[in-house]
Amino acid sequence: MPSVDTRAAIRPYAFLLLTVIGIPSNLAICFAFLRALRNDSKLLTADIILCHLTFANLMLGFTRGIPQTLHSFGYKLMFSDLGCKLIILSFRSFRGLSISLTCLLSTYQAVVISPASSKLDPLKLQIPRFLTLTVIILYMLYFVSCTSIAIHGVASLINNTMPPYTFNIEFCYVTLHTFVAFFGTGIAVMMRDLVFIMLMTIMSGYILLLLYRHSKKVKSIRSSDRTQLGARAEVKASRAVVTLVTIYVVFFGIDGIMWLYSISGVWVEPLITDIRIYFTMLYSSVCPIVIIATNPKVQAKLQVYMQDRTTHSVNTLSSKV
Repeated sequence: MPSVDTRAAIRPYAFLLLTVIGIPSNLAICFAFLRALRNDSKLLTADIILCHLTFANLMLGFTRGIPQTLHSFGYKLMFSDLGCKLIILSFRSFRGLSISLTCLLSTYQAVVISPASSKLDPLKLQIPRFLTLTVIILYMLYFVSCTSIAIHGVASLINNTMPPYTFNIEFCYVTLHTFVAFFGTGIAVMMRDLVFIMLMTIMSGYILLLLYRHSKKVKSIRSSDRTQLGARAEVKASRAVVTLVTIYVVFFGIDGIMWLYSISGVWVEPLITDIRIYFTMLYSSVCPIVIIATNPKVQAKLQVYMQDRTTHSVNTLSSKV
């Protein structure tokens, strides 16, 4: 196990790395989708879900990444008690939205590539139709359910003494009165997230099964170039979704084990707390990289923007000469 001095030296830069990768990457994706909306006047269902997912990850970077990074560099008492309540409500809600929207994305992708004979086929029309309502319900679910934790948030502790049954968020604290409330709140949060994790895992397994069947079918049947092009696009999108789900399940597994350990009532090693927080934030930084690397629309919009900026810079220099 690394020494205290080594951990203290590495810790700020580890959180800083996540922040400087996550926030600009998520901003770039939001910008790309806004350009797509301006040019095309509409977004596809998958693009809308990705846009909300990116926004949730972006806000998670602002409300969790930046305060955590500043605290790691030694900044203390950044918030008042009211500020702590608001920041806890925000980052807990946006973390939950990141989970549920990833689940919604995997469900929709499974529905899109499912055959017409599948029981999921009716959802091909229902999900786009009720997408706005579904997203609103998810926002309400998390902001309402996270209020019960956020109202107990405080900026500092009496006599700088950590009372029992306290969630240490480092730049804020959440103190509950009994072990039942402390442990029950922790389990409720984990079980709520676990429902979405299980659903996205099932849907990703179904996607992999369909991709396997598709690959066997392609080997035995020749189709037109146009049909193959559409199929390849859906296969690529499906693989990207499965990649996001796989990453999230791994990160959630590590975070969940450490979360259970943290609420068990035993003293938690600071290194364990740092690792748990790191994995809590990691998805919001890795997710935009996967989206940029696998989404042709995002790549195209960012490429056009960079070309426009380069052309503008060249024209500006030419006019000055």
